[in-house]
Amino acid sequence: ETPLNQMATISVPSAQQLSIDPYDKTSLNNIETAIVESDLGLTTNNDGSIIRINIPSMTEDRRKEMLKLCKSIGEEGKVAVRNIRRDGLDTIKKMEKSSDIGEDEMKDGQDTMQKLTDKNVKEIDEVVGAKE
Repeated sequence: ETPLNQMATISVPSAQQLSIDPYDKTSLNNIETAIVESDLGLTTNNDGSIIRINIPSMTEDRRKEMLKLCKSIGEEGKVAVRNIRRDGLDTIKKMEKSSDIGEDEMKDGQDTMQKLTDKNVKEIDEVVGAKE
């Protein structure tokens, strides 16, 4: 899963269009397939050397669709942050059990993990909220 900007030149020929010119022309079909399967509702035009993407106008329905997608991605992000917290807390507890750290250090570690989790979840909520 290589980022697109590392595989191709992306340009904006007009306000409603993107142009993607892959460095390696054999990856053209893979890039086009990834864009179509991304569930962003974008249609591609492939002329054999360049992919052109026409971006639809933002209707009210399209805005609602994009907001729903944004909320879904935000929720996935929050779940990922919570999973990292869980793994971190498990590691801290294992370290305390094996006497690598004391009980006070364990409590400090747990508090730090919770504060980081709260901070990141709040940041995700703010970004998603700004899109509403």
